[in-house]
Amino acid sequence: MVAALDAARGSRNRTPPNPSVGCVLVDGNGEVIGHGSTQPAGGPHAEIMALRDAAARGHTTEGATAYVTLEPCSHHGRTGPCCDALTAAGVRRVVASLADPNPLVAGQGFERLRAAGVEVEVGPGAAESRELNIGFFSRMVRKTPWVRLKTAASLDGKTALPNGASQWITGEAARADGHAWRARASAILTGVGTVLDDNPRLDVRHADAARQPQLVVVDSQLQTPLDAHIFIAPRPVWIYAAARNDAKAAALEARGATITYLPNTQGKVDLAALMTDLARREVNELHVEAGHKLNGSLLREGLVDELLLYLAPKLLGDGLGIASNAFADGPLSSLAGALPLEFRSVDRLGGDLRIVARVTGRDAF
Repeated sequence: MVAALDAARGSRNRTPPNPSVGCVLVDGNGEVIGHGSTQPAGGPHAEIMALRDAAARGHTTEGATAYVTLEPCSHHGRTGPCCDALTAAGVRRVVASLADPNPLVAGQGFERLRAAGVEVEVGPGAAESRELNIGFFSRMVRKTPWVRLKTAASLDGKTALPNGASQWITGEAARADGHAWRARASAILTGVGTVLDDNPRLDVRHADAARQPQLVVVDSQLQTPLDAHIFIAPRPVWIYAAARNDAKAAALEARGATITYLPNTQGKVDLAALMTDLARREVNELHVEAGHKLNGSLLREGLVDELLLYLAPKLLGDGLGIASNAFADGPLSSLAGALPLEFRSVDRLGGDLRIVARVTGRDAF
């Protein structure tokens, strides 16, 4: 199962919206005869790749055991049922990490395997597999993406100088690592303020990327410039607005953008509805790179699951913070009202620190 999990990790950047899955086939003598991982959407799943690998090596799969990091699928989607392929190949035993949360599967793959006389064991590697596919589980169970908010700050928590200057607070290693986190996401979200102030590309350039994540822009008044750098990378650009502007919308659509109107009662974009819509568009992990105002709104509405924070060994004094207005009732009067976080990892990247902190209880689904 360790090898199957390694194969799944290796496929993480290319599989969305599908989960990252690995499969290893072992014969009756305990020898590995095939391995595989899920291919990009529409391509073969891990089980099929492992069966093909075994055939290419000249091995028979009759009586083999399949170690797979997620329940073999049982439905016809972009590909056929993997449980049937394993049965047809004569696999005697399937050891799976955990059940697929997709309602189209949800235990049916295991049932069909058992009905065909295949021995099924579930559990080994469950925690690792779920964590690897936290966005897929979130979309299937909660019907929203897993939202990871990334920011770079000084040691005193400032993300920019009072005049807005922020390039570059952290070093090259941290910036390259940020691109690696972009690469694993289904989509990157930013606000129009960031587009106007920084004109970033917000694509993946400094990490291996089999695909460019979709870009999501929160732009209530459709202020996104037609020549913005976000249109450089070949990928879908989804702009969420609140106020209709048919002429500007048509111009943005001519640039390849898709406009969606989701107004709330304050004339802003309804961020909770946006998350639901992104799940409908099959977004698993949403990587947020925005300014302190949008960061604050996302935190205030309880939409952030995890923080990806790069800390530089600098003190900036007066300046802009990570988030503003992050609490509905204004500044806290008691420490008891603080947002509780759990450190998931703390690592050094060059001269900077990378901290991954999860909102307490957000993964309890």
